[in-house]
Amino acid sequence: MIARCAPLIAGALCLCGCVIETAGPAQHDFRSIELDRSELVRVDLNMGAGHLRVDGGTQKLMRADFTYNVPSWKPYVRYTSSAVRGNLSIEQPGQHHAHLGNTKYEWDIRLNREVPLDMNVHFGAGDAELNLGSLSLRSVEVDMGVGKLQLDLRGNPKRNYEVRIRGGVGEATVRLPGDVGVDAEAEGGIGSISAPGMRRDGRRYLNDAYEHSKVRIHLDIRGGVGSIRLLSD
Repeated sequence: MIARCAPLIAGALCLCGCVIETAGPAQHDFRSIELDRSELVRVDLNMGAGHLRVDGGTQKLMRADFTYNVPSWKPYVRYTSSAVRGNLSIEQPGQHHAHLGNTKYEWDIRLNREVPLDMNVHFGAGDAELNLGSLSLRSVEVDMGVGKLQLDLRGNPKRNYEVRIRGGVGEATVRLPGDVGVDAEAEGGIGSISAPGMRRDGRRYLNDAYEHSKVRIHLDIRGGVGSIRLLSD
């Protein structure tokens, strides 16, 4: 029935001025950004829907593998730098087009572990696996719609930093280092919060290392988050 109606649906969308694309065979794209003299880099990742993976492990500033089967979804990668500051942006284009067929969209991004980073992740729907604990983080902000978030902050940070999570995440698991001070605050339409091994003080959750640690991570979780799990090593 759906197959017989597809031409009618496509025709109706055309009359409405929508661009219609059909998912085809998977395509692969590899991109890399060379390391320069920037002492700080802001990273902006903007994905509409798909599977996003971010990790450390490259001598370059960034290397990434992209897989997609809608031609207009080829990621747009831009890097600019001025003086000691760099700006890296990766964006999914064509998010508002109509698509027929099963879509496939995956980003696998590796970042340099030595360059200080401000991470900004905007994610609409799907799964995000962010293994950021080995990176030199200054700040992390995650803005998500519907899906599953795996955020791993385990590592040995050299400085304090703040993590902000916003939006209607269906399920979020945040893994935290046990020997670094952690202060987590949750507010808004939170469905459930699980923080085994952490001490609760009002809306705040503190780990055992918080009182004596010289380096601290502050988590600020707000919005319509479905469920949150804070796991401290």
